[in-house]
Amino acid sequence: MRPILMKGHERPLTFLKYNREGDLLFSCAKDHTPTVWFADNGERLGTYRGHNGAVWCCDVSRDSMCLITGSADQTAKLWNVQTGSQLFTFNFDSPTRSVDFSIGDRLCVITTDPFMELPSSIHVKHIAGDPSEQTGESVLTIKGPQGRINRAVWGPLNRTIISAGEDAVVRIWDSETGKLLKESNKETGHQKTVTSLAKSVDGSHFLTGSLDKSAKLWDSRTLTLIKTYVTERPVNAVAMSPLLDHVVLGGGQDASHVTTTDRRAGKFEAKFFHKILQEEIGGVKGHFGPINALAFNPDGRSFASGGEDGYVRLHHFDSDYFNIKL
Repeated sequence: MRPILMKGHERPLTFLKYNREGDLLFSCAKDHTPTVWFADNGERLGTYRGHNGAVWCCDVSRDSMCLITGSADQTAKLWNVQTGSQLFTFNFDSPTRSVDFSIGDRLCVITTDPFMELPSSIHVKHIAGDPSEQTGESVLTIKGPQGRINRAVWGPLNRTIISAGEDAVVRIWDSETGKLLKESNKETGHQKTVTSLAKSVDGSHFLTGSLDKSAKLWDSRTLTLIKTYVTERPVNAVAMSPLLDHVVLGGGQDASHVTTTDRRAGKFEAKFFHKILQEEIGGVKGHFGPINALAFNPDGRSFASGGEDGYVRLHHFDSDYFNIKL
């Protein structure tokens, strides 16, 4: 499996997202400019210029026409995927951390960071079918818990919003009333900041990665803890294979510790675990810094990783991968 190295970002990667067909890969980084690539050969198609701060997150609509990005410049922007033009800007009073389109792309959940006196918040916006009719009003605003919310996504049938972040608690909220429905157990749940959250294809379960050096698999409706995957270093990114029972975790030391080690010492690999047996299957090395972003192609035949080193690495699996026996 030879990785394709995609160089286009000047600064560390923050997020990766494939479109539904799996032919496009969107990358976000701290260099203000989200980028779109061909997912088969890693060719850079174009960039989305307009943000004035690090871009933390993005999501693309089901028809691959509309991209939303959330940035530290206190805005979330809607873009035309094809032309790269800005369609609309949602303005907030604090940095935007996470964005996620609902099933049907008619709603979007956007989280904002605590800032000055403001707490973290979850905002639900209506996404107009016609960009010219788009407004910035929130359908719902939930005042969040202490600390940053690193990721918020829609639960099954858009009835709930699942959030997780710095206080290590996973929460499920009612997406109509904003009421808190469930919280993860302090004992069995994560012990440190939850950095990442990825849903299964059918939305029935989701995976969280944390600085406590573990990833956990949860039921989306009941918030029952199903599995735990333990590694040796903090987990910054998680992804789930849509094809096989595999989960992949990426991480590494904090950026502040990286300079003291050479490449061999910094074990920056994406680790594969068996989703059910919780055993490590193997790893993919290559990044010169911690892995900050992971995404599986919807066909399950390739995956991409984004690192602190500014590279996106695209890995197409060999046939051996599909025959791994445990």
